[in-house]
Amino acid sequence: MARSSETARTPQGVTASGIDVLDRAASILFAFRRDDEPLTLTQLSERTGLYKSTLSRLAQALCHHNLLNRRDDGRYWIGPSIMHLGAVYEAGFDLRDVLLPVMKELNVESGEAVSFHVRERDHRVCLYRISSRHSIRAEVHPGDVQSLDRGAGGRVLLAFSGEPGALYDEVRRRHVYLSIGERDPETAGISAPVFRVGQELVGALGIVGPITRMGIDEMERYRPRLLQFAAQATAALGGDPAPLLAAAAAPATGTARSAASPHTGADARKPRARPSSKTRPSLASGKAAGE
Repeated sequence: MARSSETARTPQGVTASGIDVLDRAASILFAFRRDDEPLTLTQLSERTGLYKSTLSRLAQALCHHNLLNRRDDGRYWIGPSIMHLGAVYEAGFDLRDVLLPVMKELNVESGEAVSFHVRERDHRVCLYRISSRHSIRAEVHPGDVQSLDRGAGGRVLLAFSGEPGALYDEVRRRHVYLSIGERDPETAGISAPVFRVGQELVGALGIVGPITRMGIDEMERYRPRLLQFAAQATAALGGDPAPLLAAAAAPATGTARSAASPHTGADARKPRARPSSKTRPSLASGKAAGE
C-alpha cells in the first residue's frame, strides 16, 4: 500500500536509516538545542519539516516513554529518559576509545609523534602520546606539563578558551596553529582543537617533530589531514565537525609562528629569518622537547 503524502514526507535534521518512523522520531529529539526554550508544535514542525498531525502522534508516543516532556502550556522539552541514557553512555565512555585510534592513524600517515593536550589551569598536560617512528624525534610523555603560551598545543587551547588578541583570532579563524621553534628551538608542531557536545573544547590534537623534518611546507601538507582527524574525533564526541572540515578545505596560507616572530596573520607572511623546508638548523642530539 502506497504511503500518503503526509507519512512520506522526509524529516529534516537526520539522515535516512530506512526505518521511517524512527527517522521522524529522531528528527523531533534532535530539533532541540542547548540554548532553546521549550518548543511549540509549530516550532517543531518548522525544524523537522513534519506535519503537525504526524508530530502530535509521535510526540505523544515519545512522552509515553519519557523521551519528551509536554509542559502545561503545551510546549515540549526533552524528557528525563534522555538524561538516563546519557548517564549510561557516560559510564561506559572512555576518551581513549575515541582519540587513540585517530592518533594512531595520524601517526601512520605522518610518521611523526602525535599528541593530545588538555588544559589544566595555567598549563597544558599531555594526556595521550603516540611516538614517532623515527630515531630522531621530539620527546614528550603522557603526564608532562608544559606552558600554554608557547607551542602549537598551548596556543590552540588558549585560542579556544577565549584568549583575546589578533594571534588568537587567527587561530580561531583557521582552527589550526603552526609553531616553529617557539617552545624549543629544535622542534616544530601543528595543532587543531577537538570539541564535544555544544562545541565545548576538549583538547588539542597535534603533530610534533624536529624542525629538520617539519618546516612550513611539511606542516601545511599535514594541515588538512590533521583537521579532518580532529573533525572525526569531534563528531565522535558529539560536537559539530563542520567548522573543522571547512578549515581543512581552505587554501594554505604558509603562515607560522616561530621564536623570532612575535606576530601572526599578515605579519607572519612577510619574509623573515626562520627555519624552512630548505634551510633548517640541525639537531644537536637525537631527542628534543616537543612543541
